[in-house]
Amino acid sequence: MSGRAPAPAPTLSRDLLALTKPRIISLLLVTTAAPMYAAGSPSWVTVLLVMLGGYLMAGGANAVNMYLDRDIDDVMARTRLRPIPSGRMWPIQVLAFGVACATFATWMLAHFVNVLTALLALAGFYFYVFIYTRWLKRSSPHNIVIGGAAGAFPPLVGWAAVTGTLDVTALLLFLIVFYWTPPHFWALALLKQVDYGRARVPMAPLVWGERETMHQMVWYTLILLALTLLPALYGAFGLLYLVSALVLGGVLLWGVLRVLFAARAQQPWTAPAWWVYKYSLLYLALLFLAMALDRNL
Repeated sequence: MSGRAPAPAPTLSRDLLALTKPRIISLLLVTTAAPMYAAGSPSWVTVLLVMLGGYLMAGGANAVNMYLDRDIDDVMARTRLRPIPSGRMWPIQVLAFGVACATFATWMLAHFVNVLTALLALAGFYFYVFIYTRWLKRSSPHNIVIGGAAGAFPPLVGWAAVTGTLDVTALLLFLIVFYWTPPHFWALALLKQVDYGRARVPMAPLVWGERETMHQMVWYTLILLALTLLPALYGAFGLLYLVSALVLGGVLLWGVLRVLFAARAQQPWTAPAWWVYKYSLLYLALLFLAMALDRNL
């Protein structure tokens, strides 16, 4: 007899929460909040409003994503228990929920924070829904490279919420997340090739092959590490951030190289790939935390 407690039965409230993908949004909120403290000294009210608005906007985008991907979610093992393919919710309900979340988030950010913040958050929503989900995801192995820009909008949102404008540092934060996305997501794509193949999603490992995808992960990681050093080199951040970027980035590069070297040696690379996927989440969170701490210590 297992000692594990049974999983809670699905309810409407749990399904609505699942539509927003809260585990994914948690990292987006880190990359929104940290730039706020790197840009200035926001009030707790402003931070709370931006966090709520950011959650609703990203959650709305995730819900619309599930509406558009309902056909392939039904054939992928890791997604077939979602509310639509499992039959617990109608597609139109999910679409309405997603649009309602995004609409309310836009109004709230524009009314209580500033218009630029609302427009940037809405741009991230549209980019994720139409550029990534609707267009690139099923048509190009570059889907994650270009479509990943949607996940790079949160730093711009946080920066604009405090300063009311954007500058070179904000754009660098955007690029850091942009170049972090391919090695992070391709590590997962390498492990989920069967699922993506069954759904006919042209992920990089299926189109370019495993070895070429691993080489691309190395190149994107090298560009990422160079980008993370630029803010310190021109004085936007100090020594704490610089050391953090070097150490965290060095560990990430080591992990990506482990995947490639294991494949070259014809050894199992799944464990190193899982490690890269999980560590890359921690990497981005700690890197952005270092930015905030560097500006406030």
